[in-house]
Amino acid sequence: MNYILYDSEVRENLLPLTYTRPIADLRVGILTIREKWEKMLEASTTTKTQDYLAEKFPLEEKSKNVYINASFLPSENLAGMVKNLKENQAIFYKDTPIAYFYTSKQKVNFDTFDVINYSHTDVLQVTHTYDLFSLNQQAIERDFKFLTENRVSQPIPEHVFTVNPENIFIEEGATLLNCSLNASSGPIYIGKDATVMEGSHIRGAFALCEHATINMGTKIYGATTIGPHCKVGGEVNNSVLIGYSNKGHEGFLGNSVLGEWCNIGADSNNSNLKNNYASVRLWNYPAGRFLDTNLQFCGLIMGDHSKCGINTMFNTGTVVGVSSNIFGSGFPRNFIPSFSWGGASGTTTYKLSKVFEVADMVMQRRNKTLDEVEKKILENIFEQTTQYRR
Repeated sequence: MNYILYDSEVRENLLPLTYTRPIADLRVGILTIREKWEKMLEASTTTKTQDYLAEKFPLEEKSKNVYINASFLPSENLAGMVKNLKENQAIFYKDTPIAYFYTSKQKVNFDTFDVINYSHTDVLQVTHTYDLFSLNQQAIERDFKFLTENRVSQPIPEHVFTVNPENIFIEEGATLLNCSLNASSGPIYIGKDATVMEGSHIRGAFALCEHATINMGTKIYGATTIGPHCKVGGEVNNSVLIGYSNKGHEGFLGNSVLGEWCNIGADSNNSNLKNNYASVRLWNYPAGRFLDTNLQFCGLIMGDHSKCGINTMFNTGTVVGVSSNIFGSGFPRNFIPSFSWGGASGTTTYKLSKVFEVADMVMQRRNKTLDEVEKKILENIFEQTTQYRR
C-alpha cells in the first residue's frame, strides 16, 4: 500500500516549526512522527505538504493510497486499523479524520465514505507547538516500548550510577562516562554513537538520539528529547531539540522546543513560569496574536537556523521565528519574527545573503550542505514573514 502523510489544518498552529518541514517531520518522543508511522506500518511514506516544501519532501501518489493525518501519533491499535483500511473507508477520531483510503480518480468527500470511529483511549495528537513537550513523556514511553521490545541493551558501564536499570536502553556505539541515569520516573534511551560525558545527571523520561552529546556536568530532568547530532549542557527540563542544534553551555532551558540548526549562547536562560503563576500566552500565527495555552509552564519555541548570543534572557512563552539572531541585554519581545537581527532594544532585518553564509558554515560542521533547495525554502519563508518584521 502507498502511504501518504499529509499536513492538516493544524499546520498553521505549529509555525514557526512547520515553516521548514511538514508536520510529519516534527520530533516528539524518540522518533519523528514520520519515523513512528513508517516503523509501525513497515512501509515508507511520502508527504502532501506546502508547495514550497514539495521539492524537498515530494509526494508520490499512486492509483490507490492511504492518506494519514500527520498530526496523529501512531499506536499499535491505530497502525493496525490503518493497515486494514479498505477502499472508501476512513478512520475518524471524533470529528477529525485520521486516515482514509483514496483512489486517484476519487474526490474526497467524507459523506460518501464508510466511517470507522476510533474509540481507543491511546490517541496522541500534536495540534500546537507546545504539544511537543507536553506529550513528550507519553511519546517517549511509547517509542521506548516499541523500539526495545525483544531486544537486548548494550551493557551499562560499571562506573555509571543507575536507578531502575531495567528501564534503560543503550544502543550500539554509545559512550557513557561516570554519569547517573535515574529511570524511576520514565525510561531512558541512549541512541547509537551518542555520548554522555562525566558528571552528568539524567532523569527519565529521556531520549538521546544518535550522534548527540551531553556535555560534562549537565543536569537533565524528565520528558526531554535531544535529537540527532545535538550538543547539550547546563540544565534542561521537559524540552525537545529536534536535531542538529546546540545548547552546549550553562543556562536553563525548560518546557521548550528548538528546531534544527539553532544555537543557544553560553549562560542564556528562558523563563518557563510566570511570577504570578498564571497560564502562559503564546504567539499564534493564524490568529495573529497571543493566545492562552492553558499551561502554567511554557518556555521558548525557536524555529530553524535561529541563534542567541551569550547571556540572552527569554521571557515566559517566547516564540522566535526562522533564521533570527538575538543578542544584547534585557528581555527581547515575546514574539520575534523570522529573519530578525537584534534584541530588546529593537531588531532589523537579517539579510538573506548573511543568512545563507552563516547557515552554510554551520551545516558544513555537521557534513551537511545548504543546497539550492534549502535556499529556495528560506527565500520563500522570508517572503511569507515580511508582514511581521518592522
